[in-house]
Amino acid sequence: MSESHPEKINYRNVQFLTSAPTLAECPEDTGAEVAFAGRSNAGKSSAINALTGNSKLARTSKTPGRTQLINFFHAGDDQRLVDLPGYGYAKVARSMKDEWQRHLAFYLEQRQCLRGLVLLMDIRQPLKEFDLHMLTWAVQSGMPAHILLTKADKLKNGPANNIRFAVEKALKEQGLDTGVTVQIFSSTKKTGLDKLERRLNQWLALA
Repeated sequence: MSESHPEKINYRNVQFLTSAPTLAECPEDTGAEVAFAGRSNAGKSSAINALTGNSKLARTSKTPGRTQLINFFHAGDDQRLVDLPGYGYAKVARSMKDEWQRHLAFYLEQRQCLRGLVLLMDIRQPLKEFDLHMLTWAVQSGMPAHILLTKADKLKNGPANNIRFAVEKALKEQGLDTGVTVQIFSSTKKTGLDKLERRLNQWLALA
């Protein structure tokens, strides 16, 4: 299968597969997976729901941080989307946050079928500490990362593009631009949905 013309996946057919509290309970480590990560208020569930056209697929909550499990979604024969636990906003005990982070680290470091990381950031608050930790890990591990600057509908096109340019510049200055791409995204207006789908198709293409 050509890398430049990967098979298109019908994301409208994506279905919930399972939730796993630990790496040991994840589905078999085969095929191809793409993981979605971000701070709890970055709009991760909304982006997955927009991608799949299913407003109930990934739970959205008025209380960010509810997603405490690694959630797997079936996207093809042996292809999955993965919703990783949100972090940074939840009003839970520090020990609970540390536990989430341990499972997150185990998944990222041990999962052989992981092909890429979609990192979501509120366009009005990009490159927070958690984001930089994730990007540093991705670059050092050689894991491709695609940044979604979410909630772009809150800004006009000019300011939104200025922030994208500023993020790309900051990544270059910090040496975090290798294998990292950036785009503007809005779940409510579906802005950038086609670009996200193309990136996912490339990563999920089965050799």
